[in-house]
Amino acid sequence: MPNSNDFLDIDDLTTAELQSILGQATALKRGNDDTQFPNRTLGMLFEKPSTRTRISFETGMTELGGHAIFLGPDDIQLGHGEPLSDTARVLSGYVDVVMARLFDHDDLLEIAAHADIPVINGLTDDAHPCQTLADLLTIKEEFDGFDDVQVVWIGDGNNVGQSLVIGAAMVGLDLTIVTPPGYGMDQSVLEQAAALGQPPTVADTPAAAVNGSDVVYTDVWISMGQEEQRDKKLAAFEGYQVNESLLADSDAQVMHCLPAHRGEEITDEVLTGTQTLVWEQAENRLHAQKGLLVELLSKN
Repeated sequence: MPNSNDFLDIDDLTTAELQSILGQATALKRGNDDTQFPNRTLGMLFEKPSTRTRISFETGMTELGGHAIFLGPDDIQLGHGEPLSDTARVLSGYVDVVMARLFDHDDLLEIAAHADIPVINGLTDDAHPCQTLADLLTIKEEFDGFDDVQVVWIGDGNNVGQSLVIGAAMVGLDLTIVTPPGYGMDQSVLEQAAALGQPPTVADTPAAAVNGSDVVYTDVWISMGQEEQRDKKLAAFEGYQVNESLLADSDAQVMHCLPAHRGEEITDEVLTGTQTLVWEQAENRLHAQKGLLVELLSKN
C-alpha cells in the first residue's frame, strides 16, 4: 500500500496540511522562510515530457539546498525491462523522495506501493494535484483567500479539472463546471467533493457560468496521448472556447495550466491580455511544490 506521506492526489492531504503547504509556499516565495534540506535528493521519473513540472521541481529542490535527478524513459528501465516495483525499491535506497509524471495512474500506485519514501504525483491521466496546489495558491494570493470567490472551469473534465474539484471542496472554494456532454468530471470525483461538503455547481453553457464569476479556468481539449480523438473532440467542444466574446461583460481573471493550444480552448488575446493570471499561476508551480517538498521532507 502507498504510505501516508505520499502525495498521489490532492485529498491525500488533510485540509490542515493543505493550508499549511499553501502558507509555507507563500513564506518561501516572499523570502520569509529559509528552510534547507542539504544532501537530500529528489528522483524525477518522466514518462511524459514536461516544461513546468521538470523545471519547477528541479529548481525548487535546488533552492531548498538539495539535488534533483531527471530520469526519462530513455534513462532508466521504467516499466520496460524491469518491473515498476523493482524500480521503486531501488530508488528508495538512493533518493529521499520520488516525483513521477506518468500516463497510467495505476503505474503510480504500483510505484508508491513498493517505495518506502514519499512519492509525488507529477501528473497522471487521472490527476494533477501539484497543479491544484499552484492553482489554489494563485487564487489565494489574488483574492486574499477563498471566501466569496467564484471560479468557473470551462472545457474538458480532465485530470487537472478533477484534482481542482477536490481541492476546491477542501478549501471551501465555490466552483462551477461547464463541460460538453460526455466529457464531464468522473462521478466519483463529484461524489468526493460532495462528501467534503462543497460539491461544484454544474452549468449548462459557458456564458451562463461566466456571469458573475471571478476566475475563468480552462485547459487543453486534446491532452497528451489523445491525439487520435482530435477531430471528434474539436467538434464536441465547439462553443466552449474562452475568448474575448465570452468575457466581453466580465472582469473575471483567466487561468490556464499550460501549455495552451491558442485558437482552440483559448485565444491568444485572452491568454496574454489584461485579465490573465496565467503567468503568476505558472510561476506558482515552483513555490507550491517547494511548500510540498518541505512538508514531505520534514516528516522524513
